[in-house]
Amino acid sequence: MNYLNDEQPQQPEPAADEKKKQNSIVETIQQLGQTTTPAAESNIFCMTIIGQVEGHIVLPPQNKTTKYEHLIPQLVAAEQNPKIEGILIVLNTVGGDVEAGLAIAEMISSISKPTVTLVLGGGHSIGVPIAVAGDMSFIAATATMTIHPIRLNGLVIGVPQTFEYLDKMQERILRFVTMHSNVTEETFKELMFKTGELTRDIGTTVIGSDAVKHGLIDAVGGLGDALRELNRRIAERKPAAAQTGVYN
Repeated sequence: MNYLNDEQPQQPEPAADEKKKQNSIVETIQQLGQTTTPAAESNIFCMTIIGQVEGHIVLPPQNKTTKYEHLIPQLVAAEQNPKIEGILIVLNTVGGDVEAGLAIAEMISSISKPTVTLVLGGGHSIGVPIAVAGDMSFIAATATMTIHPIRLNGLVIGVPQTFEYLDKMQERILRFVTMHSNVTEETFKELMFKTGELTRDIGTTVIGSDAVKHGLIDAVGGLGDALRELNRRIAERKPAAAQTGVYN
């Protein structure tokens, strides 16, 4: 028999879902440097605040930013989602827009569910109010927090009203931080207006245990400590919610 003219059987092409899986693996390697990512569903919502807090003005594309208009809807969704029982906020930020940072801090402080904040690397400038906004705050032993007065960018009009405006903005930050932490107003002002420590600015950089000593942060700890505290608060809240018949 002659098989020369017979059609050769074609090799089956990879299934579409197999191609999709391969593309997904390649994308994960490119983005995260690993082949798999944790996919377990959790009752804890983790929010990260990294880089510079972006406000009403869009920052250059080379800046790593956290956009407040992205965070606020996520916090609203976490508050409304019955599957979310606690919120962990992880910070490594250099600061940024004052009003945007205060808006995020106010949102975190007004959430009814347990919230724990963790400062890793740095929680500088407007990151300080965000770091103290949770029910409990932790800071890594090597993390730092820079406390300094606010400043203005762009056109500054040299009139007394400009300085009054700055003073009011400063007062907003001072009031929020002292309300949501154990630091006193006198200590915070002393840290804010200290001279001789920062080479190109006035203020203070506090590291880990110093932040706890001044009363800014509740405890020195890492991810495990923050999650244990958050789970403890979630467990405490469940019986109280069961008695009232309300659990969001």
